[in-house]
Amino acid sequence: MTIPEAQNQVDQWIHTNGVRYFNELTNFTILTEEIGELARVFARKYGEQSSKPSDLTFELEDEFGDVFWVLICLANQTGIDLETALKKSIEKKTKRDKNRHINNPKLKQ
Repeated sequence: MTIPEAQNQVDQWIHTNGVRYFNELTNFTILTEEIGELARVFARKYGEQSSKPSDLTFELEDEFGDVFWVLICLANQTGIDLETALKKSIEKKTKRDKNRHINNPKLKQ
């Protein structure tokens, strides 16, 4: 699935099953909640935090999917083409950081 296809599929789902988008502030708040759930999985899987029984229902893939879903909703609501936005971000980082990371002694192996 391409990024434009994903944006279109989410939009179709919202209008078919979800009635309408939640407003932007609600979706932004939901996005932060979903990022928190993703962080919870990371803290327990890769960090030093121990899991509780309720944590076993959280899966990394599911949480990434939930974050991506709400991010797509917000992009759709605000008229952002995520493919274009990502291309611009890659271009910006390439120009800005062309030698920055290569010359960072902290990243030398």
